[in-house]
Amino acid sequence: MQPHRIINAVAPIRICDTGGWTDTWFAGHGSIFNIGVYPYIEVQVEVFPRHTQTERITVFAENYGQRFIATPGEGWNHHPLIEAAIERMAVPADVALRITLFSEIAGGASTGTSASVAVALIGALDLLTPGRMTPHEVAYAAHAVETDMLKRQSGIQDQLCAAYGGINFIDMHAYPRASVSQLRVPDATWWELERRLALIFLGKTHDSSQVHLKVIRELEDAGPDNAKIAALRRCAERSRDAAYAGDLDALGQAMMANTDAQAELNPALVSADARRVIEIAKAHGAIGWKVNGAGGDGGSLTLLCGPHSHVKREILRTIEAEVPPCRAIPIYLSRVGLRAWET
Repeated sequence: MQPHRIINAVAPIRICDTGGWTDTWFAGHGSIFNIGVYPYIEVQVEVFPRHTQTERITVFAENYGQRFIATPGEGWNHHPLIEAAIERMAVPADVALRITLFSEIAGGASTGTSASVAVALIGALDLLTPGRMTPHEVAYAAHAVETDMLKRQSGIQDQLCAAYGGINFIDMHAYPRASVSQLRVPDATWWELERRLALIFLGKTHDSSQVHLKVIRELEDAGPDNAKIAALRRCAERSRDAAYAGDLDALGQAMMANTDAQAELNPALVSADARRVIEIAKAHGAIGWKVNGAGGDGGSLTLLCGPHSHVKREILRTIEAEVPPCRAIPIYLSRVGLRAWET
């Protein structure tokens, strides 16, 4: 039978996160600059009267080709993030759901994909009950799914970027509480930034948990005001000021300084593939690069190219030819964050 309601939701992913690592419990307080971009995470929820369906909640994780039954309160056996988010949102007992999730970008690309999945799914399920959560509330619900329910290490910047979209400066005054200032720049600056930015997927999903645990232990012992964390906060502030001024050269300098600061935390956070991509980009006149997310093996890199579009295209072709696992992923800046609506 046909569903009597169809709910859609999308949320952008995150790139160019200068100040990352400072949005964590061990940093205490932080400053983060990031940019929400498409391709976004897509969620569609088909809603049926409960008595018409054998199963209450079925999920199709399209990227994985997997269908499974979600049963809140009976464990998370398939995709814990998805199942925990469904459980948190307390689906009304009188409906049955078919939930489909999809994205053009692979999980583990260090672009906040899991946070965007949680934000889009929570935003969609929020339409099932009276009242509406604010973007901030959705972001913190998604964060709580990862930290409180799944007991994972998680900063707050990815969820906030997915909820708000756009160009953001996040001031985390006391973990996890933060304010979000969206940078309103002239259209010409927005369009030029969009034209010059490039997202390079390093060919394999991000997996550096042991490196991250080592960095976390060291930072926890050093305290929130140690020099390495302070250097990362300054990169976010420099990025914010450069974006406001429309000074892309200064933004590129802040991106490069942040990547150097990540390597100061642990050299393994800037992988061999990332260094090779950076070498190629630098040789072709790129003006900035940032290892996305926490860094480590796999994941992705944001490049900021120079003023000539044909040179940018040459950079991307050269990277794909000379570092075979790597590929460029087309991106567009997202003026808004979470969108949820009903058809």
